[in-house]
Amino acid sequence: MSSGPVGWPDRVPPPGVSGWEQAATSWLLDHCPADYRAYAAWRRHPVALAWVTVRHIQAQLAAMRGAWRDVRPELGPVLPPGSLSDVLGSLTQEGLRLRAALRSAELLLEALQVRAPINLR
Repeated sequence: MSSGPVGWPDRVPPPGVSGWEQAATSWLLDHCPADYRAYAAWRRHPVALAWVTVRHIQAQLAAMRGAWRDVRPELGPVLPPGSLSDVLGSLTQEGLRLRAALRSAELLLEALQVRAPINLR
């Protein structure tokens, strides 16, 4: 579906296409804790949702990097022999997924800021 720049979410039509903001809102909510769906402000102000989603994914990525750094000394001694590589592989995959999600969220934020410019930084 997507014809946006590299990293644009597949499920979100490009800006200007009817329904793109609703699709962007849905994608963004899918990348936040489920409880975020309870806040009507996120649906009313998608640019604010994009902004907080970028921050949320950045925090997840920082946590994943910390886990990668700490897994050997903290978990290595208690994992069954040979399983550390499985855990490291999962951490690597999740880190790659989060980097891609961050790029997508940043692109959505940029597009939504053009549509409804605000100064959140």
